[in-house]
Amino acid sequence: MQKKEAPAKNGLALTSFFNVEDILIHQEDISRNQLIRHLLKHLADRHDITGIDAYYDAIVERENANDTVIANGIAIPHARLDALERPYVSVATSAKGISFVEDTPPVHLILLVLIPRDQPGLYLQILRSLASVLRDRNAAKTVASLNSAEEIMHFFERGGVVLPEYVCAADLMSKEFITLGSNDSLETAIDCFISENLSEIPVVDRDGEMVGVVCAGNLLKVCLPEYLLWMTDLSPIINFEPFVNVLRNEQNTWISDILLDDFASVQIKDPAVSVAGEMTRCNASICYVLDDKKLMGIIDLPIFLNKIFRE
Repeated sequence: MQKKEAPAKNGLALTSFFNVEDILIHQEDISRNQLIRHLLKHLADRHDITGIDAYYDAIVERENANDTVIANGIAIPHARLDALERPYVSVATSAKGISFVEDTPPVHLILLVLIPRDQPGLYLQILRSLASVLRDRNAAKTVASLNSAEEIMHFFERGGVVLPEYVCAADLMSKEFITLGSNDSLETAIDCFISENLSEIPVVDRDGEMVGVVCAGNLLKVCLPEYLLWMTDLSPIINFEPFVNVLRNEQNTWISDILLDDFASVQIKDPAVSVAGEMTRCNASICYVLDDKKLMGIIDLPIFLNKIFRE
């Protein structure tokens, strides 16, 4: 067995979860599911792991629901399991590539990860540890061209692939989000609420710095004068009369009229647990991730729950 280099002092090395014998090279002319079963059997034989049929079903079910191809020819099929006491990783390469998802390029580097269910952040830490590898578009093909497990092990050791000390907000956030400009009209906001099926939209200035949010619920408060909210019976108002003024002026009313400057937010490098704390503090279902004041991403409650409890 090849001696491993010591992990970096500031974090746990990814290679602490596997060694040369856990690496399978040149896996050609094989399907995704065949490879997953092959990797699982290899781990089971090497580490006396039992119950791999259930593990296989769990991994394939996850792949079918939401594939784990992350970028540039790399896939990380994984499962969080009750029976495990520690993580296991197995690595496979394929020069030809293996199809994981229809109509997408094949993958060349595969890391199968088995994680104890009570370690929710570990998969995200492993994912972030591969950031340096993901930055190189050709890394997966380069690794797949290596002709020995020892060379592949050296690739990971030489690259200093180290798990971060904690899961941060950046690991949870979605980078795909809709924004409004601070000079947009109320009409634009209403159209956006309807077309994007949103109830809350962040508002940014010209530099991308977040200045507040607009909420569909707050729009209703604008439409309904405060005195109406004191009425217990609004049945006499049968033709939406309170909305007429908004309808007449929505093109010339700025969203600043309904802008809220109190919203749940964290900094991009804050620990992920801060997201839960901020959502709870603000009684919010969305938390905005900022780099100083610039909006970098959003974390809504379903994203948070999925990342922590299921992914």
